[in-house]
Amino acid sequence: MAESATKPKKPRRSGRSRAIEKTVESYFQAVSARDPDAMASHWHADGVGDLVPLGPLRGPGGVRSFFSELFAALPDFEFTVTQMVIDSQGASVQWRMRGTFDGEAFQGLEPTGRRIDLRGVDCVEVDEDGLITSNVAYYDGAAFARQIGMLPSQDSGADRAMRAGFNTVTRVRSALAQRKGGTP
Repeated sequence: MAESATKPKKPRRSGRSRAIEKTVESYFQAVSARDPDAMASHWHADGVGDLVPLGPLRGPGGVRSFFSELFAALPDFEFTVTQMVIDSQGASVQWRMRGTFDGEAFQGLEPTGRRIDLRGVDCVEVDEDGLITSNVAYYDGAAFARQIGMLPSQDSGADRAMRAGFNTVTRVRSALAQRKGGTP
């Protein structure tokens, strides 16, 4: 049997897709290398990074500032791309980030010395000049908060007590709203 009959053919990719792949791979190599200046060089001046749990980063300066703070907070920061899907507009990149929050403060939070292990996905758009114009990054902000000790461990006694307190407040608000003829 011929080899081509046993191996599926790879689809042909456009020059645009290959250029996007080059930009995105280079950008995430800069993340892995903990190099905020190299990261910023991949961004369009008007580019917007939207870290869904935290908010927007504007332009190369916003990217540089945020990641400089992150790298200082996690001195042993490790970043691995686990999967990348490229099309003619951009890429979806699954990743894993690990580190110990024992460096500088991060987003106003003092270091706790705790290990962080997060997975996420970035949806990256690249313009015709090979610059990132948009990057929407999704990760579990509650998992981050639990791992650094800002929230109790999931399903722990403290977590169950916190949920019970929240549910009690919700029921009280609902009852008060119903008495007033409104909604909670």
